[in-house]
Amino acid sequence: AGGIGQPLSLLCKLSPEVDELSCYDIVGTPGVAADLSHIPTKSSTTGSLPSPVAWPPTHNGGLEEALTGADVVVIPAGVPRKPGMTRDDLFNTNASIVQTLVEGCAKFCPDAIIAIISNPVNSTVPIAAEVLKKHGVYNPKKLVGVTTLDVCRANTFVANSQGWDPKDVDVTVIGGHAGITILPLFSRVDGAKFSDEELEAITVRTQFGGDEVVAAKAGAGSATLSMAYAGFIFTENVLKAMRGEEVTQCAFVESDLTDAEFFASPVKFGKDGVEDVLPLGELSAYEKGWFDKMLPELKKQIQKGVDFVNK
Repeated sequence: AGGIGQPLSLLCKLSPEVDELSCYDIVGTPGVAADLSHIPTKSSTTGSLPSPVAWPPTHNGGLEEALTGADVVVIPAGVPRKPGMTRDDLFNTNASIVQTLVEGCAKFCPDAIIAIISNPVNSTVPIAAEVLKKHGVYNPKKLVGVTTLDVCRANTFVANSQGWDPKDVDVTVIGGHAGITILPLFSRVDGAKFSDEELEAITVRTQFGGDEVVAAKAGAGSATLSMAYAGFIFTENVLKAMRGEEVTQCAFVESDLTDAEFFASPVKFGKDGVEDVLPLGELSAYEKGWFDKMLPELKKQIQKGVDFVNK
């Protein structure tokens, strides 16, 4: 029911791929679900809150109600960035939230595909993996970090710079989802022409596009509407793939493309989630420079997530 969750839920309610939309948050979800339920689309809508605290303690029936029977779980929960904060500054709060929600997934929908939006994605996806391993239900094909917003930004910025329609652009973005770990491969965009200065500027803008929004909102939050759009596009594509359509999109997944345990790259999706992590191909000399800078930082952020669960 938050800044990403509400617009994401609205977009999912409009999608013909969604049969049942189940919303969960610590406040506000019954009202959000009631509001959404009046939209004339085929999906049913429910909204759950955590169960009241009871003695003796019982499990969270609200979370169980929201998750039972889910095919795809999208997690945008957590606190947003404020000016001057990095995604990593969100770590302690959001790490605990993701851990709790993924524990619920392990118990109530162990076969669901879990899509993590909560930042820092480079650490929260490894947290989710460790939680699922502890419950004996980890399946690397069914755990993904959503990096689609990096692709959306890259597409928008390239199209604007070249005078193109963004719908005709699809930039491959690899690495992670934070600062210099985001690496857009602009060398692969057919017909795009950049000077060295323009290439540097558009690369850095893609890497730090989130900061642009955080600064413009002046303490009122971070990217929510564009993130909801990106999360929806990603989720709808996953559902299309489960139905049998051919879908390839960038995602942050367990990977052996590099010596980082998780890595964002083009991924083929199928009825059971991740079907194939596609080869990276050749990088330009400019991209290779960023790649070499990015990898140690990405590995450090991944390890931070692993250590959080195993501390």
